[in-house]
Amino acid sequence: MDVRNCKKCGNLFDYTGNPVCPACEKQMEEKFLEVRQYIYDHPGASMPTVAEDMDIPIQQIKKWIRQERLCFTKDSGVSIDCEKCGRPILTGRFCPECKKSMANTLNNLYVTTAPQKDKKSAGAKMRFLGN
Repeated sequence: MDVRNCKKCGNLFDYTGNPVCPACEKQMEEKFLEVRQYIYDHPGASMPTVAEDMDIPIQQIKKWIRQERLCFTKDSGVSIDCEKCGRPILTGRFCPECKKSMANTLNNLYVTTAPQKDKKSAGAKMRFLGN
């Protein structure tokens, strides 16, 4: 059993991988639902406007965008940068091109090719001296 202090309220709780206690986590989830509804009602709102109106840090909004829980419209002017190439994106961590590139790289790791036989070694035999 691992007991830690909550990063938000400081109370002790049984740590399960999330650095905040269940009460703060529930509170944050309720705030997320409010922010999501606000963005739905105001599709052209910018990130600073949402942060100010909903009284939430911009970093938390960016975290939800990176987790693909929030997505702004193209009209809002809100974008974050792809973590690989820096291109502006609306949600997630990577742009579609970088996702495709990484998927191809991972798929190529699993492709196995048959070992090629060397033509010279095909006729080679082990020789013994004195026989």
